[in-house]
Amino acid sequence: MYKVEVVENGVQAKDKLSLLATEGYKKDDIYLFAHDKERESDLAKATGVEEVGLMDQGLINSVTGVFKKRGDELRTQFQSLGLSESEADRYEKVLDEGRLVLVACKK
Repeated sequence: MYKVEVVENGVQAKDKLSLLATEGYKKDDIYLFAHDKERESDLAKATGVEEVGLMDQGLINSVTGVFKKRGDELRTQFQSLGLSESEADRYEKVLDEGRLVLVACKK
């Protein structure tokens, strides 16, 4: 089970994180996505949430991700968290617009 939130910036992301915490999600259950890898990493560190890593994606998807374009990589990461292909496409387009996507999934 997962929940997806779209926000405009880091301040809104922090607000959503507080809301998700009241719904029972831990920071380890929440993944932050941005189209720019550096922005994603900086915001994940600043908010204390996760980035999709090797354990989440699996070894094969992680290795092949090195050769994919960023959009393809993001869609693969969304799908590794349980989103459907059409949802992954939709949220990757949201990232193209400069917004952020938070995916909360209980492990």
